Amino acid sequence: MATGLIALLDDIAAIAKLAAASLDDVGAQTAKASLKAAGVVIDDTAVTPTYVVGLSPSRELPIIWRIAKGSLRNKLVFLLPACLLLGTFAPWLITPLLMLGGTYLCFEGAEKIHAVLSGHGHADAAAASTVDPATLEEQKVSGAIRTDFILSAEIMALTLASVSTSNTVTQVAVLAAVGVLITVAVYGLVAFIVKADDIGLHLVATGGTVGRAIGHGLVKGVPVFLQILAIVGTAAMLWVGGSIVIHGLAEFGLHQPEHLVEGAAAYAQAVVAILPQVVHWLAATVVQAVFGAILGGIVVLVITAATPIFKTRKT
Repeated sequence: MATGLIALLDDIAAIAKLAAASLDDVGAQTAKASLKAAGVVIDDTAVTPTYVVGLSPSRELPIIWRIAKGSLRNKLVFLLPACLLLGTFAPWLITPLLMLGGTYLCFEGAEKIHAVLSGHGHADAAAASTVDPATLEEQKVSGAIRTDFILSAEIMALTLASVSTSNTVTQVAVLAAVGVLITVAVYGLVAFIVKADDIGLHLVATGGTVGRAIGHGLVKGVPVFLQILAIVGTAAMLWVGGSIVIHGLAEFGLHQPEHLVEGAAAYAQAVVAILPQVVHWLAATVVQAVFGAILGGIVVLVITAATPIFKTRKT
C-alpha cells in the first residue's frame, strides 16, 4: 500500500514537472511571438486613438472598450480556430493570406495620404460633423473593428508561424495568450492616451505646483501628440504592410524587393558611422514603407478607376 502511494506521488510529481515545463515553454513562446508582432502592435496602437476624434469625451472610454471587446472576439473566436485549421490542413495558405492583409494595410495607408493630398479628408470630416452622434459612433466602431481584424490576423498569423513546430496544446495556449496580452496592452495604452487631456485638466484644477505644470503640459501636448500619432499610424501601416508583402514575395522566390531593402540598409549603415544597427533598421523600414506606399497607391488607383464602372453597371 505504501509502495503504491509512493508511486502515485512520483507520478503526480512527474506530471507537475511536465506541466511546469509546458507553462515555461508557453511563456517563452508567448514572449517571442509578441516581439515578432511588435510592428503590427505599434500600428494598432497608433491607429486606434483616431477613431474617437470628433466624438464626445464622455464616449471615449466606452468606445475604446467596445473596440477592445471586438478585438478580443476577432482574435479568440474567429482567428484562433482559423489559424489552427490553416496550420493543420492548409499551411501553404498562411503566406498568401498574410500578403493579402499586408496589401490591405498598404491600401489603407495610401488612402489616408490620398485623402489628405486631395482634400477629401476635410470633406469627410465636414460630412461626419453632420451625422447623428450615435450613427457616427457605430460607423467609427465598426470601422475600427474591421481594421483591427486585419491587424489581429497579421498578429495571429505571425504568432502561428513562430510556434508552427509546437504541439497543438502549446499553439492554442500561445495564440490565446498573445491575443489577450496584446489586446490588453494596446487598448489599455490607447485608453490612457485618449484620456490624457482629461487627466491634465484634473491636475490643473486639483494639483500642486508640479501637478499643475504637468497638467498644462498634457492639455497642450495631447492634441499635438494625437496628430503625430495619426501620422505615425499611417507610416506604420505602410511599413508593416510593405514588409509583410516583401517577405511573402521572397518566400515565393521573388527576392529582388528583399535584396533592394537589404542593399539600401547596408549602404546607409556604411555611410552613417553612428549607431549602425539603428541606421540599418531605419533604412530598411523607410524602403519597406515606400514600397508599401507604391503598392497601396496602385490599389487606390485601381479601385478609383473601377468604382465608376461598377456604379454604371448597377444603374
